[in-house]
Amino acid sequence: MSSTPPRRTALDALHRSLGATMTDFAGWDMPLRYGSERDEHLAVRTKAGLFDLSHMGEITVTGPQAAQLLNYALVGNIASVGVGRARYTMICRADGGILDDLIVYRLAEAEYMVVANASNAQVVLDALTERAEGFDAAVRDDRDAYALIAVQGPESPGILKQLTDADLDGLKYYAGLPGTVAGVPALIARTGYTGEDGFELFVKPEHAVALWEALTEAGAGVGLVPCGLSCRDTLRLEAGMPLYGHELSTSLTPFDAGLGRVVKFDKEGDFVGREALAEAAERAASQPPRVLVGLVAEGRRVPRAGYAVVAGGEVIGEVTSGAPSPTLGKPIAMAYVDPAHAAPGTPGVGVDIRGTHEPYEVVALPFYKRRK
Repeated sequence: MSSTPPRRTALDALHRSLGATMTDFAGWDMPLRYGSERDEHLAVRTKAGLFDLSHMGEITVTGPQAAQLLNYALVGNIASVGVGRARYTMICRADGGILDDLIVYRLAEAEYMVVANASNAQVVLDALTERAEGFDAAVRDDRDAYALIAVQGPESPGILKQLTDADLDGLKYYAGLPGTVAGVPALIARTGYTGEDGFELFVKPEHAVALWEALTEAGAGVGLVPCGLSCRDTLRLEAGMPLYGHELSTSLTPFDAGLGRVVKFDKEGDFVGREALAEAAERAASQPPRVLVGLVAEGRRVPRAGYAVVAGGEVIGEVTSGAPSPTLGKPIAMAYVDPAHAAPGTPGVGVDIRGTHEPYEVVALPFYKRRK
């Protein structure tokens, strides 16, 4: 156990004043829930939810060769991202194992912001710093320079429009633009991890409380509620979005995770892991590894990460994430299973829950898709 006390976000006192249940997450003291997880989850699906995501790791990459550095360090083609746009990508080891999944924003011609998961921010920072050698580019740790607030759900555009004159209608999914929200300078990004429309607002930590309070007031009439990490997890699970440490790890390549599309072999120059990933792509094409699928319970028992997936008395896979789904009203899980049992509707599949083989239906991911 680490003896270092958990870090606190700029909104810590506000969370406590709202009665949040706090938890240590990746070395940060974060709100788990404010009231009912289910109510928070359903608010995001039907109205809107407000999240503190200040634990995420922001790393700025600048300089004449910033694009070339990121093309070499990451698996995606970052040089082809337009200014004001963002891209989902990954950083891998030389052996192809996933170090983290990332969102990279191109803020200017020679300036990028890489957003890493809280648990991997230092690993990503160290890897980028090491890989920057020989490039005319600088890697800067900006974790303390930002607070990050997300407003997610169908009512989020209407809420944000009350507080900014930025062109939200023109802001595409996976794009970001600088603007002012409630008088606070912000990078307004149309990204999220819930399966709903929504925005992530990067601001200076000293502006976080004022922005949170302004958003709370603007959303009061349409059912906006503060939301913790617990419902963030059930929302991303329903949306079939991977979580590092569950669906993604250093023991898996992007191809093992069914996300080979993020690896761009056709970009200019070499990149870390290219050779190993080319082999992984070949293996996946000829003999697919285990496939990530969705599982929906026929009963009420909830599967957890690490539980065995079984068929005909044999172990055919493993659960990576599981939880009750407030939207479906049933327990759901993501699991890696052998290809022979991966097709939706495959009969005889179950999860070993404490010695009992509970029946589960194999379904295609995601479990939930919002109506556009």
